[in-house]
Amino acid sequence: MIYRGLADFTFILHFFFVLFAVFGGILVVRRQFIAWFHLPAVFWGFLVEFFHLPCPLTALENSLRQLGGEAGYSGGFIEYFVELVLYAHITPQFQMFLGCLLLGFNLFVYSFVFWRRRRYD
Repeated sequence: MIYRGLADFTFILHFFFVLFAVFGGILVVRRQFIAWFHLPAVFWGFLVEFFHLPCPLTALENSLRQLGGEAGYSGGFIEYFVELVLYAHITPQFQMFLGCLLLGFNLFVYSFVFWRRRRYD
């Protein structure tokens, strides 16, 4: 029972980490110090998507699920849940597209942050 709870907690943590990596730049618009946490998250997300690296949170969640008597999921967190939502097999090309989307969106947001900062300085 405790392992299932820990696996669920890891899932929630993982989910919010992905959201933070994608949309955390919006928080930087108001609180620029968040960039110290957000940029490493974006970098990690980029590496995972482009180089198909295994995410330690996925491994941890799967291990906890197995210890709790459940089956873990194959593949990575994004692969599994995007496939679950879209009912389509995620390809390496789509993973690279997601990585480009991650970078593009955050480049746009950080460009705005730097433009705004320069304008007020």
